[in-house]
Amino acid sequence: MKKRVLIGIAWPYANNNLHVGHLAALLPGDVLARYSRLKGYETVMVSGSDMHGTPITERARKEGVSPADIAGTYHAEFVDNFEKLAFTYDLYTNTDTDYHKKTVQDFLRTIDKNGYLYETTEPQDYCEDCGKFLSDREIEGKCPVCGKVTRGDQCEFCMASFDADKMTDKICRICKKPTSTRTNKHLMFRLSAFQDALTAFAAENGEKWRWNANNETKKYLDQGLPDRAVTRDLDWGVEVPLPGYDTKRVYVWFEAVLGYLTACKKVCEDKGISFEEFMKKDSGLSAYYVHGKDNIPFHTVIFPALQLAIDPEMQLPTHIVSSEYVNMNDEKMSKSKGNLISVHDLAANYPVDAVRFYTMLYNPEKRDVNFSIPEMIQTYNKFLCGGFGNFVNRNLSFLVKKYGGEVPAGKVDAEVLSHVTSLYETIGAKMENGELRSATEDMVDFIQYANKYYDEVKPWVAAKEDAARFGDITATCLFMIANMANLFAPVIPVGTEALRKILPATDATWGVVTLPETFTLGEVSILYTKIDEK
Repeated sequence: MKKRVLIGIAWPYANNNLHVGHLAALLPGDVLARYSRLKGYETVMVSGSDMHGTPITERARKEGVSPADIAGTYHAEFVDNFEKLAFTYDLYTNTDTDYHKKTVQDFLRTIDKNGYLYETTEPQDYCEDCGKFLSDREIEGKCPVCGKVTRGDQCEFCMASFDADKMTDKICRICKKPTSTRTNKHLMFRLSAFQDALTAFAAENGEKWRWNANNETKKYLDQGLPDRAVTRDLDWGVEVPLPGYDTKRVYVWFEAVLGYLTACKKVCEDKGISFEEFMKKDSGLSAYYVHGKDNIPFHTVIFPALQLAIDPEMQLPTHIVSSEYVNMNDEKMSKSKGNLISVHDLAANYPVDAVRFYTMLYNPEKRDVNFSIPEMIQTYNKFLCGGFGNFVNRNLSFLVKKYGGEVPAGKVDAEVLSHVTSLYETIGAKMENGELRSATEDMVDFIQYANKYYDEVKPWVAAKEDAARFGDITATCLFMIANMANLFAPVIPVGTEALRKILPATDATWGVVTLPETFTLGEVSILYTKIDEK
């Protein structure tokens, strides 16, 4: 049976443009998916736009349009961004589809049937001025953990998640007036029931998680898991399919994170695969969840709790690929602050491989990084144009100029063969472990290795003095190029696909590629063109 891989990429919130911080958090998922497919794994990569929630309704109110107008506009932009940057989703959907809504409602009924929902009537923050109950995101106050002023669901400073009733000095974020309290009826999810199970789960799986995921999860669990409200007072979102809640909607934290399951279920149905079988924990499924560090508790605690509440036999997250932040001038990029470089602008103005390569080579896996357009251009010019592209061009253009594109017979150097073979193992192991920045650094090392070999063996001299030696050098260089097309494909798919059109047709795979003894090159063109740094 093929190994199964699920790659769930965080659902961007459809209330503003994506910025490069989002790209750094999301792109690793596509790199993993491309690698998994090369390995021949049964791979499902899903995500979508998070279309519901207070920030969207707030923006719609300010602009005098419907929430659907705001969310729909940004969802369309996200789809365009991902297509331009060569993301290979099996399904990129959104939370406002009928399929997502119905499937979330089915899951809600199952969780209720399994005994993990209960009704409560509790005091809730109310704005007398606005005349409505306030959701957590509509409240501003002091964090109960660090004391800094933040919004009412998760602290932007210490990353703690909490209910707004734990905050002090609360005001309505809409009108800036102090809040009052009134009693309100809601459905609650028994998150507390999973404290022991999730503590054990985190301990068992921590070695496959990023360090920040382990740290944030431990802090979250150590605080003790509070039950969470499943319903909210809104008219924009997924309707609650239980009697007595006609005027309420499913809370976005609940329905958006379940998007991984609704999207995966849809892909399985379309492929004729049993969703239940695919997601079983004894099916050998590796489940990667790819996101930024501010979403860690939702992926390591809340989402697994919902999975357990739905079906205790479902595979929980095995790998947490949680990135640190991308900064601009040492400050976290933020939609609300406006200090960002948009993915839309990157996709429109720079080569796909330039953006992908730079993002992965300097990915914030272990620490925050600064993003710089000039540095991205320099990196592209140095490594892709001056390194990889130059190595390819020096070999192929010489063959075209001197031999009319006819490749002479030759034997691949044994040391190079061994080196390339080991790269599949080394880079592959890093891919499996989510060490994608290090895997990209290994690609850079291979580029430098190949150019060093070329400079040392001097094929231009051998072509004049020793035809047999030139044949061996050429066979060795083209062997490296053919395998670069595989090894580099997860990160820079455009350039590597172009190579496949020049070299003899070979299936993309994660394993050593050998070329025919003699052959004719396809039409040769420059792989990458330098960007003027000015």
